[in-house]
Amino acid sequence: MTDKQTSVSINLGIVVPCFNEEAVLAITNSRLISLFQKIREEGLINEHSSICYVDDGSLDSTWSLIQELASTHREVCGIKLTRNRGHQNALLCGLLTLPGDIIISIDADLQDDPDVIPQMIKHYLNGCEIVYGLRKRRDSDTFFKRMTAEGFYKLMAMMKVDILFNHADYRLLSRRALNALSQYRESNLFLRGLVRQIGFKSAIVEYDRAERLVGKSKFPLSKMLSFAWQGVTSFTTAPLRLITAAGVIISFVSIALAIWGLFASVFTNKALPGWTSTVVPMYFLGGVQLLSLGVIGEYIAKIYMESKDRPRFHIEELSGDALKDSK
Repeated sequence: MTDKQTSVSINLGIVVPCFNEEAVLAITNSRLISLFQKIREEGLINEHSSICYVDDGSLDSTWSLIQELASTHREVCGIKLTRNRGHQNALLCGLLTLPGDIIISIDADLQDDPDVIPQMIKHYLNGCEIVYGLRKRRDSDTFFKRMTAEGFYKLMAMMKVDILFNHADYRLLSRRALNALSQYRESNLFLRGLVRQIGFKSAIVEYDRAERLVGKSKFPLSKMLSFAWQGVTSFTTAPLRLITAAGVIISFVSIALAIWGLFASVFTNKALPGWTSTVVPMYFLGGVQLLSLGVIGEYIAKIYMESKDRPRFHIEELSGDALKDSK
Protein backbone atom coordinates (compact mmCIF):
# COMPACT_ATOMS: atom_id res chain seq x y z
CA MET A 1 0.00 0.00 0.00
CA THR A 2 1.40 3.41 -1.00
CA ASP A 3 1.48 6.58 1.11
CA LYS A 4 -1.28 7.92 -1.11
CA GLN A 5 -3.55 5.02 -0.14
CA THR A 6 -3.02 5.65 3.56
CA SER A 7 -4.60 9.12 3.29
CA VAL A 8 -8.32 9.33 4.05
CA SER A 9 -9.34 11.27 0.95
CA ILE A 10 -8.03 13.50 -1.80
CA ASN A 11 -8.56 17.12 -2.71
CA LEU A 12 -9.64 16.76 -6.34
CA GLY A 13 -9.88 19.63 -8.80
CA ILE A 14 -11.54 19.45 -12.21
CA VAL A 15 -10.63 22.12 -14.77
CA VAL A 16 -13.09 22.82 -17.61
CA PRO A 17 -11.97 25.40 -20.22
CA CYS A 18 -14.98 27.21 -21.72
CA PHE A 19 -15.48 29.33 -24.81
CA ASN A 20 -19.09 30.25 -25.67
CA GLU A 21 -20.48 27.25 -23.79
CA GLU A 22 -23.73 28.75 -22.47
CA ALA A 23 -25.82 26.07 -24.23
CA VAL A 24 -24.12 23.12 -22.52
CA LEU A 25 -22.78 24.50 -19.24
CA ALA A 26 -25.82 23.74 -17.05
CA ILE A 27 -25.96 20.12 -18.28
CA THR A 28 -22.21 19.70 -17.80
CA ASN A 29 -22.30 21.08 -14.28
CA SER A 30 -25.24 18.90 -13.27
CA ARG A 31 -23.43 15.78 -14.40
CA LEU A 32 -20.16 16.72 -12.71
CA ILE A 33 -21.90 17.60 -9.43
CA SER A 34 -23.64 14.21 -9.45
CA LEU A 35 -20.30 12.53 -10.10
CA PHE A 36 -18.72 14.43 -7.19
CA GLN A 37 -21.42 13.20 -4.84
CA LYS A 38 -20.85 9.62 -5.96
CA ILE A 39 -17.06 9.82 -5.55
CA ARG A 40 -17.45 11.39 -2.10
CA GLU A 41 -19.68 8.51 -1.03
CA GLU A 42 -16.90 6.14 -2.09
CA GLY A 43 -14.50 8.07 0.16
CA LEU A 44 -12.12 8.97 -2.65
CA ILE A 45 -12.30 12.77 -2.40
CA ASN A 46 -12.84 15.25 0.42
CA GLU A 47 -15.20 18.18 0.89
CA HIS A 48 -12.61 20.68 -0.41
CA SER A 49 -12.68 19.22 -3.93
CA SER A 50 -13.83 21.63 -6.62
CA ILE A 51 -14.88 22.13 -10.24
CA CYS A 52 -13.30 25.13 -11.96
CA TYR A 53 -14.67 26.62 -15.18
CA VAL A 54 -12.20 28.83 -17.06
CA ASP A 55 -13.91 31.40 -19.27
CA ASP A 56 -11.61 31.97 -22.23
CA GLY A 57 -13.03 35.34 -23.31
CA SER A 58 -16.49 34.04 -24.23
CA LEU A 59 -18.77 36.33 -26.22
CA ASP A 60 -22.00 34.89 -24.80
CA SER A 61 -23.28 34.61 -21.21
CA THR A 62 -20.86 31.84 -20.20
CA TRP A 63 -19.28 33.89 -17.39
CA SER A 64 -22.65 34.92 -15.95
CA LEU A 65 -23.64 31.26 -15.84
CA ILE A 66 -20.37 30.34 -14.14
CA GLN A 67 -20.96 32.99 -11.48
CA GLU A 68 -24.50 31.72 -10.95
CA LEU A 69 -23.27 28.12 -10.61
CA ALA A 70 -20.53 29.22 -8.19
CA SER A 71 -23.08 30.98 -5.97
CA THR A 72 -25.37 27.92 -6.01
CA HIS A 73 -22.85 25.09 -5.57
CA ARG A 74 -20.00 25.32 -3.07
CA GLU A 75 -17.90 22.95 -5.22
CA VAL A 76 -17.98 25.29 -8.21
CA CYS A 77 -15.57 28.13 -8.91
CA GLY A 78 -14.62 30.12 -11.98
CA ILE A 79 -11.76 32.00 -13.61
CA LYS A 80 -12.41 34.75 -16.15
CA LEU A 81 -9.54 35.60 -18.49
CA THR A 82 -9.20 39.18 -19.72
CA ARG A 83 -9.51 38.04 -23.36
CA ASN A 84 -9.53 34.95 -25.52
CA ARG A 85 -6.15 33.25 -25.19
CA GLY A 86 -6.96 29.91 -26.79
CA HIS A 87 -7.90 26.52 -25.40
CA GLN A 88 -4.37 25.52 -24.34
CA ASN A 89 -3.67 28.74 -22.40
CA ALA A 90 -7.08 28.63 -20.72
CA LEU A 91 -6.46 25.03 -19.71
CA LEU A 92 -2.99 25.82 -18.39
CA CYS A 93 -4.40 28.73 -16.39
CA GLY A 94 -6.82 26.43 -14.61
CA LEU A 95 -4.16 23.78 -14.00
CA LEU A 96 -1.74 26.25 -12.43
CA THR A 97 -4.34 28.24 -10.45
CA LEU A 98 -6.70 25.66 -8.95
CA PRO A 99 -5.54 24.11 -5.66
CA GLY A 100 -5.74 20.37 -5.09
CA ASP A 101 -3.78 17.16 -4.69
CA ILE A 102 -4.75 16.11 -8.22
CA ILE A 103 -6.25 18.05 -11.12
CA ILE A 104 -8.25 16.49 -13.95
CA SER A 105 -8.84 18.45 -17.17
CA ILE A 106 -11.88 17.81 -19.35
CA ASP A 107 -13.71 19.71 -22.10
CA ALA A 108 -17.09 21.31 -21.44
CA ASP A 109 -18.98 19.19 -23.98
CA LEU A 110 -18.27 16.02 -21.91
CA GLN A 111 -17.68 13.94 -25.01
CA ASP A 112 -14.81 12.55 -22.96
CA ASP A 113 -16.55 10.28 -20.46
CA PRO A 114 -16.36 11.71 -16.89
CA ASP A 115 -17.53 8.37 -15.44
CA VAL A 116 -13.96 7.04 -15.72
CA ILE A 117 -12.68 9.68 -13.27
CA PRO A 118 -12.89 7.21 -10.32
CA GLN A 119 -10.63 4.86 -12.29
CA MET A 120 -8.15 7.71 -12.78
CA ILE A 121 -8.14 8.44 -9.05
CA LYS A 122 -7.50 4.78 -8.23
CA HIS A 123 -4.51 4.74 -10.58
CA TYR A 124 -3.20 7.79 -8.71
CA LEU A 125 -3.67 5.98 -5.41
CA ASN A 126 -1.62 3.12 -6.83
CA GLY A 127 1.33 5.43 -7.43
CA CYS A 128 0.73 7.06 -10.84
CA GLU A 129 1.45 10.77 -11.17
CA ILE A 130 -0.23 11.10 -14.59
CA VAL A 131 -3.27 9.25 -15.94
CA TYR A 132 -4.20 9.65 -19.61
CA GLY A 133 -7.75 9.29 -20.92
CA LEU A 134 -7.71 7.50 -24.30
CA ARG A 135 -10.63 7.36 -26.69
CA LYS A 136 -11.29 3.70 -27.43
CA ARG A 137 -13.74 4.38 -30.25
CA ARG A 138 -14.91 7.48 -32.11
CA ASP A 139 -18.22 6.11 -33.42
CA SER A 140 -20.02 9.31 -32.44
CA ASP A 141 -17.84 11.38 -34.79
CA THR A 142 -18.68 11.98 -38.42
CA PHE A 143 -16.57 10.13 -40.99
CA PHE A 144 -14.75 13.34 -41.89
CA LYS A 145 -14.08 14.26 -38.25
CA ARG A 146 -12.85 10.76 -37.45
CA MET A 147 -10.54 10.60 -40.48
CA THR A 148 -9.04 14.06 -39.90
CA ALA A 149 -8.58 13.44 -36.16
CA GLU A 150 -6.88 10.09 -36.68
CA GLY A 151 -4.83 11.63 -39.50
CA PHE A 152 -3.65 14.26 -37.01
CA TYR A 153 -2.28 11.61 -34.62
CA LYS A 154 -0.66 9.68 -37.48
CA LEU A 155 1.01 12.87 -38.69
CA MET A 156 2.35 13.50 -35.18
CA ALA A 157 3.74 9.95 -35.04
CA MET A 158 5.30 10.30 -38.50
CA MET A 159 7.02 13.49 -37.37
CA LYS A 160 8.29 11.71 -34.23
CA VAL A 161 6.23 13.84 -31.84
CA ASP A 162 5.73 11.92 -28.60
CA ILE A 163 1.97 11.92 -28.00
CA LEU A 164 -0.54 9.16 -27.32
CA PHE A 165 -2.86 8.12 -30.14
CA ASN A 166 -6.45 9.31 -29.57
CA HIS A 167 -5.54 11.19 -26.38
CA ALA A 168 -6.86 14.75 -26.26
CA ASP A 169 -6.58 16.87 -23.10
CA TYR A 170 -8.46 14.53 -20.76
CA ARG A 171 -5.94 13.58 -18.10
CA LEU A 172 -5.13 13.50 -14.40
CA LEU A 173 -2.07 15.33 -13.10
CA SER A 174 -0.78 15.03 -9.56
CA ARG A 175 0.53 18.04 -7.67
CA ARG A 176 4.05 16.75 -8.30
CA ALA A 177 3.40 16.58 -12.06
CA LEU A 178 1.81 20.05 -12.02
CA ASN A 179 4.85 21.51 -10.28
CA ALA A 180 7.00 20.01 -13.02
CA LEU A 181 4.68 21.36 -15.72
CA SER A 182 4.89 24.87 -14.27
CA GLN A 183 8.64 24.88 -14.99
CA TYR A 184 7.97 24.81 -18.75
CA ARG A 185 7.76 28.44 -19.81
CA GLU A 186 7.17 28.30 -23.58
CA SER A 187 4.48 30.44 -25.16
CA ASN A 188 3.72 28.02 -28.01
CA LEU A 189 1.70 25.57 -25.96
CA PHE A 190 0.98 22.01 -27.04
CA LEU A 191 0.06 20.30 -23.78
CA ARG A 192 -0.45 16.86 -25.30
CA GLY A 193 3.24 16.82 -26.11
CA LEU A 194 4.41 18.86 -23.13
CA VAL A 195 2.91 16.54 -20.51
CA ARG A 196 4.68 13.60 -22.14
CA GLN A 197 7.99 15.40 -21.53
CA ILE A 198 7.43 15.40 -17.77
CA GLY A 199 7.86 11.67 -17.35
CA PHE A 200 6.83 10.12 -14.01
CA LYS A 201 4.86 6.91 -13.64
CA SER A 202 1.68 7.00 -15.74
CA ALA A 203 -1.36 4.91 -16.63
CA ILE A 204 -4.05 4.84 -19.30
CA VAL A 205 -7.84 4.72 -18.93
CA GLU A 206 -9.89 3.94 -22.04
CA TYR A 207 -13.43 5.13 -22.74
CA ASP A 208 -15.92 5.51 -25.58
CA ARG A 209 -16.29 9.02 -26.97
CA ALA A 210 -19.87 10.28 -26.65
CA GLU A 211 -21.84 12.59 -28.91
CA ARG A 212 -21.85 16.30 -28.19
CA LEU A 213 -25.08 17.09 -26.33
CA VAL A 214 -25.78 20.56 -27.71
CA GLY A 215 -24.01 23.28 -29.64
CA LYS A 216 -21.24 23.02 -32.22
CA SER A 217 -17.63 21.92 -31.95
CA LYS A 218 -15.20 24.75 -31.17
CA PHE A 219 -12.48 22.84 -33.01
CA PRO A 220 -13.18 22.97 -36.78
CA LEU A 221 -10.79 21.71 -39.46
CA SER A 222 -8.93 25.02 -39.69
CA LYS A 223 -8.14 24.98 -35.96
CA MET A 224 -7.21 21.30 -36.12
CA LEU A 225 -4.70 22.00 -38.90
CA SER A 226 -3.29 24.96 -36.97
CA PHE A 227 -3.08 22.83 -33.82
CA ALA A 228 -1.30 20.04 -35.71
CA TRP A 229 1.23 22.49 -37.12
CA GLN A 230 1.76 23.93 -33.65
CA GLY A 231 2.50 20.46 -32.31
CA VAL A 232 4.91 19.61 -35.13
CA THR A 233 6.90 22.84 -34.97
CA SER A 234 6.95 22.90 -31.16
CA PHE A 235 8.32 19.39 -30.66
CA THR A 236 10.32 18.35 -33.72
CA THR A 237 12.71 19.70 -36.33
CA ALA A 238 11.54 17.09 -38.85
CA PRO A 239 10.22 19.70 -41.36
CA LEU A 240 13.66 21.34 -41.46
CA ARG A 241 15.27 17.97 -42.08
CA LEU A 242 12.78 17.27 -44.86
CA ILE A 243 13.84 20.54 -46.50
CA THR A 244 17.46 19.41 -46.29
CA ALA A 245 16.54 16.06 -47.83
CA ALA A 246 14.55 17.76 -50.59
CA GLY A 247 17.51 20.04 -51.30
CA VAL A 248 19.86 17.07 -51.64
CA ILE A 249 17.46 15.21 -53.95
CA ILE A 250 16.86 18.25 -56.17
CA SER A 251 20.62 18.83 -56.38
CA PHE A 252 21.22 15.28 -57.59
CA VAL A 253 18.37 15.56 -60.09
CA SER A 254 19.79 18.87 -61.36
CA ILE A 255 23.27 17.32 -61.79
CA ALA A 256 21.75 14.36 -63.63
CA LEU A 257 19.83 16.70 -65.98
CA ALA A 258 22.97 18.74 -66.60
CA ILE A 259 24.91 15.59 -67.53
CA TRP A 260 22.07 14.47 -69.81
CA GLY A 261 21.93 17.89 -71.50
CA LEU A 262 25.69 17.92 -72.07
CA PHE A 263 25.59 14.40 -73.49
CA ALA A 264 22.69 15.23 -75.83
CA SER A 265 24.35 18.38 -77.16
CA VAL A 266 27.75 16.74 -77.77
CA PHE A 267 26.91 13.21 -78.97
CA THR A 268 23.51 13.63 -80.65
CA ASN A 269 21.95 15.90 -83.26
CA LYS A 270 18.74 16.35 -81.29
CA ALA A 271 17.85 19.91 -80.31
CA LEU A 272 17.10 20.38 -76.63
CA PRO A 273 13.63 21.76 -75.82
CA GLY A 274 14.06 25.37 -74.85
CA TRP A 275 10.96 26.67 -73.12
CA THR A 276 10.03 23.53 -71.15
CA SER A 277 13.55 22.76 -69.93
CA THR A 278 13.94 26.33 -68.72
CA VAL A 279 10.58 27.42 -67.34
CA VAL A 280 9.41 24.19 -65.61
CA PRO A 281 12.55 23.75 -63.44
CA MET A 282 12.49 27.47 -62.65
CA TYR A 283 8.92 27.38 -61.34
CA PHE A 284 9.51 24.10 -59.53
CA LEU A 285 12.62 25.32 -57.75
CA GLY A 286 10.93 28.65 -57.01
CA GLY A 287 8.04 26.84 -55.33
CA VAL A 288 10.41 24.66 -53.30
CA GLN A 289 12.35 27.72 -52.17
CA LEU A 290 9.22 29.60 -51.08
CA LEU A 291 7.94 26.55 -49.20
CA SER A 292 11.31 26.14 -47.50
CA LEU A 293 11.41 29.80 -46.51
CA GLY A 294 7.90 29.48 -45.09
CA VAL A 295 8.83 26.53 -42.89
CA ILE A 296 12.06 28.16 -41.73
CA GLY A 297 10.12 31.37 -41.08
CA GLU A 298 7.68 29.46 -38.87
CA TYR A 299 10.51 28.30 -36.62
CA ILE A 300 12.03 31.80 -36.56
CA ALA A 301 8.61 33.21 -35.59
CA LYS A 302 8.47 30.79 -32.66
CA ILE A 303 11.92 31.91 -31.55
CA TYR A 304 10.69 35.51 -31.77
CA MET A 305 7.59 34.79 -29.69
CA GLU A 306 9.53 32.85 -27.06
CA SER A 307 12.23 35.54 -26.78
CA LYS A 308 9.63 38.14 -25.76
CA ASP A 309 8.57 35.96 -22.81
CA ARG A 310 5.12 37.54 -22.59
CA PRO A 311 2.56 36.33 -20.02
CA ARG A 312 0.45 33.50 -21.41
CA PHE A 313 -2.76 34.78 -19.82
CA HIS A 314 -4.19 37.42 -17.48
CA ILE A 315 -6.94 36.74 -14.96
CA GLU A 316 -9.67 39.36 -14.78
CA GLU A 317 -11.90 37.87 -12.09
CA LEU A 318 -12.28 34.89 -9.78
CA SER A 319 -15.54 33.43 -8.56
CA GLY A 320 -16.21 30.79 -5.92
CA ASP A 321 -14.85 29.98 -2.46
CA ALA A 322 -12.33 27.36 -3.63
CA LEU A 323 -10.29 29.98 -5.47
CA LYS A 324 -10.84 32.87 -3.08
CA ASP A 325 -9.61 30.75 -0.18
CA SER A 326 -6.47 29.85 -2.12
CA LYS A 327 -5.37 33.43 -2.86
